[in-house]
Amino acid sequence: MTSSKTLELDTSSSSESHVEKDTSLPSDATFLSEKPLVSLIVPAYNESSIIEANLAILCEYMQSLEANYQWEMIIINDGSRDDTHAKALEFAKSRDNILVLHHRINFGLGQSLKYGFKNCQGDYIVVVDLDLSYSVDHIGDMLDRIVKTQARIVVASPYMRGGSISNVPWLRKTLSIWANRFLSFTDKRSLATLTGMVRVYDARFLKKINLRSKGMDINPEIIHKARLLGARVEEIPAHLCWLPQKANEVKRISSMKIGWQIVDVLLSGFLFRPVIFFLIPSLILFLLSIYANFYAFLRSWSNYKDLASYQQFPDFTEAIAMAYNQSPHTFFIGGVTLILAIQMFSLGTLSMQSKKYFEEIFFLASSIYEKKQNDSSTEN
Repeated sequence: MTSSKTLELDTSSSSESHVEKDTSLPSDATFLSEKPLVSLIVPAYNESSIIEANLAILCEYMQSLEANYQWEMIIINDGSRDDTHAKALEFAKSRDNILVLHHRINFGLGQSLKYGFKNCQGDYIVVVDLDLSYSVDHIGDMLDRIVKTQARIVVASPYMRGGSISNVPWLRKTLSIWANRFLSFTDKRSLATLTGMVRVYDARFLKKINLRSKGMDINPEIIHKARLLGARVEEIPAHLCWLPQKANEVKRISSMKIGWQIVDVLLSGFLFRPVIFFLIPSLILFLLSIYANFYAFLRSWSNYKDLASYQQFPDFTEAIAMAYNQSPHTFFIGGVTLILAIQMFSLGTLSMQSKKYFEEIFFLASSIYEKKQNDSSTEN
């Protein structure tokens, strides 16, 4: 296994030339074994109060899996303002299979995960919350499922049948439930949980996906791009339970930035199925137009009958003019909503066409990238 080591990303540039490595690292041949290698990725941000105890719990659990797997742990300190980084280094010092990565400033969950994905060597990549809001037992369950089903991704899902949630603040819980219901709808209800971070990935598959998100929206992005490639995605029932992070803490407080989270969810839903953002408003506007125009027609017909009571062949346009004078706003609403409905429907049609083009280009680019990777491996 590898010796303990540290990588640090210079915040002055995203270029990989600024990554500093310990020159004493052994070669990848150290990891060769008949047992699959599991890379356990643990993002950390201001986790000083829990990091040592929870890392010990994770290590103890991973040791219980050593009959079936090798394992390594990658801790990513994402610009913590406390001594999370120092404690992570101290913890890794006495262990030969732990890698500590460090961002000098807080980049966000997505950037941390991409940094971890790039620097891990496992056959399977497991991502967990350092706060252990999901019990460590989920790791073994997810690994069992991905090995058994040969899926590319397995998600720990508290929102599917058999899953549960405990001790999560009401607002955070409600927003999370509805966010996942919305994303599940845009994903054609194939999964119950799309925002969850606790997952296991087939490493070879994951590393051929070009990920762009820097924040929490990286989790739906991975699912979206896996769908485009036709990958099999499974989920297992999970128990999400928030635990106090400090000795005197009775109830945890959510640090979620609600406004940004809502925006991220809406954007993720748009990526999954952009057409609903146009066709549903189009349908609503069309129904409103029908209502307004039908009301205008009834008023015009009533005026026509009044005119017919003292004219033998009244002009229906005169009846319409009378109706317009009586309620001009009805005609305005009916006309404007009909125009907007047609425009929204047209945009929805264009979005469907654009998504098809994007899927074709993404699939083609991924195929080319995979072929280059295979050719490079063959030459080496």
